[in-house]
Amino acid sequence: MSPAIRASSILPGRREDIELHTADGLRLVGELATPADRDPVATLVCLHPLPTHGGMMDSHVFRKAAWRLPALADLAVLRFNTRGTTSVRGTSEGTFDAGEAERFDVAAAIEYAEFAELPDIWLLGWSFGTDLTLRHGCDPGIVGAILLSPPLRTTTEDDLARWAESGRPLTALVPEFDDYLRPDEARRRFAAVPQAEVVGVPGAKHLWVGDAETVLDEVVRRVNPAVSLPLPTVWDGPMETGDASAYADRTVAAFADQPTPGATPGGGPADPG
Repeated sequence: MSPAIRASSILPGRREDIELHTADGLRLVGELATPADRDPVATLVCLHPLPTHGGMMDSHVFRKAAWRLPALADLAVLRFNTRGTTSVRGTSEGTFDAGEAERFDVAAAIEYAEFAELPDIWLLGWSFGTDLTLRHGCDPGIVGAILLSPPLRTTTEDDLARWAESGRPLTALVPEFDDYLRPDEARRRFAAVPQAEVVGVPGAKHLWVGDAETVLDEVVRRVNPAVSLPLPTVWDGPMETGDASAYADRTVAAFADQPTPGATPGGGPADPG
């Protein structure tokens, strides 16, 4: 019997540490994962959750995307820490700016993907990263965007109008029990973008604990529709195991309205599964 793909499973791929350089002079740390023995057919640029409450490039859905999707879906996965954010990869220069100066971070990631000639660039934002996507990511260099748990906290009607005018595909995956924006309200808010697709995910919550596989299936469905779904849950081939202990002292309360006592900005949540 083939071994199961678990939260810590790392499937074959080429993974390299990268640096992004912003227009305002900062160095951001990140990683690019691509298929091991072929070119990718599309690219995910991941914009992580709120760093002051634990979000980082290693937030569990993004880590699983980088560890699985190059092998399972022929995708390139670029993830990085926005300014002032820390993960095992390191700390990006600069200071958290509540989504304002982070526009330079988004631009730097898109520019890196373009310079590297990565194909069909999609933005994949989660929570705070969805506001970055909607505010700063409607760029000629991208194909479209997928939003995980969008709170629409700082996104304006003008931002939504810009997406509507662009015509670029926009999909929002909205947990049934989200803490900030639930499916019915999300459909009302995103009605301003005619091409927007709002997908309510039954039983899911903001952190996607236990639902990462559902998220990855829905992402692949849009980014590489040639792939058969659901994605495999077993792997008959080389497979490494990642070190989940690096996240053992982090908290899944990362998206609460108040920082966890004792947590430092840029600290990350535990792997919730």
